[in-house]
Amino acid sequence: MENKDNIRRLTLNGVEYVLLGTAHVSQESISEVNQIIQEEKPSVVGIELDEGRYASLTDPDSWKKTDVSKVLKQHKGFLMLANIVLAGYQKKMGLGQGVKPGDEMVAAIKKCDELGIKKAMVDRPIATTLRRAWAKNSLFGKATLIAALGASAFSKEEVDPVQIENLKKNSEMDSMMNDLSKEMPKVKQVLIDERDRYLASKIFDAAQNQSKIVAVLGAGHLKGVENHLKELSAGTLKSDVSDIDVVPSKSFLSKCLGWIIPVIIIALLAWGFYLGRGKEMALAWVLWNGCLSAAGAILCGAHPLTVLVSFAGAPLTSLCPFIGVGIVAGLVQAWVCKPKVKDLENVTSDAMSIKGFYKNRLLKVLLVLIFTSIGSSLGTFIAAGKFAEILSKVKNVAVDSSL
Repeated sequence: MENKDNIRRLTLNGVEYVLLGTAHVSQESISEVNQIIQEEKPSVVGIELDEGRYASLTDPDSWKKTDVSKVLKQHKGFLMLANIVLAGYQKKMGLGQGVKPGDEMVAAIKKCDELGIKKAMVDRPIATTLRRAWAKNSLFGKATLIAALGASAFSKEEVDPVQIENLKKNSEMDSMMNDLSKEMPKVKQVLIDERDRYLASKIFDAAQNQSKIVAVLGAGHLKGVENHLKELSAGTLKSDVSDIDVVPSKSFLSKCLGWIIPVIIIALLAWGFYLGRGKEMALAWVLWNGCLSAAGAILCGAHPLTVLVSFAGAPLTSLCPFIGVGIVAGLVQAWVCKPKVKDLENVTSDAMSIKGFYKNRLLKVLLVLIFTSIGSSLGTFIAAGKFAEILSKVKNVAVDSSL
């Protein structure tokens, strides 16, 4: 194969590494994958997939096995939604070329099976990557990430095939990485920098006792993986990636915050009852929390029972750090409007439009999770403001009486 911007060749400690950068939704990338494996005939092929994605790509019916209730109970609803939106965006990019996200990885798997070549899945689990990106971000960073996901999901902009192929060129990719570093540095650190090191370490491990390895990677990882491989071979970097293969645990302050707000709210209510204004404050708490959470459910086109549960559940779950109203409302929505097989089959396509989100039962459950949670959170802060207003009136009355 001729030398291209998206191919790196290096020999380290007697092992030949051939790194092929792809655009993920490129027909040309599929051809390149087949050609380079056929021509190079490596001892092993490293593929930018984790075991979970490998299973889903090789089992087209995997979506049918999704248990949405289990996802919600494990607090993985937002993670699932983010994964679906990202997949939908990639699918949208590939529509004009007749390819699906991951087709070049499927091509690598098939070619390896055809030639009897060993395969190695070298990527970090997508769940770990997304949860690390979320955990490491500030509140503003999280809002920016959600906005970016929403913008990419519903963008009507057509993607030129030439633009997709340009993603494999150094200059184009360097420009994109620089932009991402400026706009969302924490996201870039997790999605690119950490994974460069992870990919390189797994490729390095897979290459042990082998003569040649071909690695099929997204073009954005080529430079970083190449540099890390050199460090690994020189012994200046260890292949142990356990430090970036886990979700960061919450800090003591973060854990305390989950309790602080409920404790403050309960203390204020108790104080209000002591001053004779407890009923007024409790009513404000129930109405603001319940109504805004129910409004979130209504915006999603949720079932009336889900709306009712959102109203009744929000004032209670807001005082409990273990479960949120979004999970409760989502479970009810999944129970009364259980996602069908066609919803699971079409989830990625439906995630490409607002209409699809409202039509697809699985996506609607995830919308209910998000919107009722947002409504309840807003209700909590507004109700807290009302508490302060009510208590200040009591204080003013007491002052006037003393005069």
